[in-house]
Amino acid sequence: MANSGSPTLETERTTLGRHPERGAHDFETIASILDEGLICHVGFTAASHPVVIPTAYGRDGRRLYIHGSAASSMLNTLAGGVPCCLTVTLLDGLVLARSAFRHSINYRSVMILGTARKVEGAEKLRGLRVISEHIVRGRWEEVRAPDEGELKASSVLRLDIEEASAKVRTGPPVDSKEDLGRAIWAGVLPLALVPQTPIADEQLAAGVELPSYVREYRRGEAARA
Repeated sequence: MANSGSPTLETERTTLGRHPERGAHDFETIASILDEGLICHVGFTAASHPVVIPTAYGRDGRRLYIHGSAASSMLNTLAGGVPCCLTVTLLDGLVLARSAFRHSINYRSVMILGTARKVEGAEKLRGLRVISEHIVRGRWEEVRAPDEGELKASSVLRLDIEEASAKVRTGPPVDSKEDLGRAIWAGVLPLALVPQTPIADEQLAAGVELPSYVREYRRGEAARA
């Protein structure tokens, strides 16, 4: 994918070694993938062993926020200055080739390297809002804001997007010429995250209608259309 002209996020550690033609280091490409994803995986070393933990996140410009319990081992470890690797992957399709060896997956992924830091005060509340709005836009304005006790029980970390890479695979299978004539179906089976019919809470107060941001929930291209 082409660089859009913005400052590159490429470093020696994020330079792609395999299939570099699928890579991108411009912020716009990386941000578009982050904005469509819902779950990131955070990798770091805890004590003597590696750990990778999935969690929700939100993006505010060139900052990512993650949150959890104030007692969270992951958040407390990261807040102590332990370097981390955060990844987000979107699955777009299964690539079915004529040869088992040539099967693949169409995907978009981002890897961010850095050190997260704990935020407090106004930025902590903003981080919580950013995460909420990333998951369901419009929800934060409707729900009750966290009270003092809930804020105290929560921890929010910020990871600046300064060293990152994206990697994208698109298109059909790449079979060898020898296999092209085989009577075997080949192509791409597209996959997408599609919302289903909302299920109301059994204790929902009488007269509460389904919000438009739930009824019309979309992500990715559908959300931007």
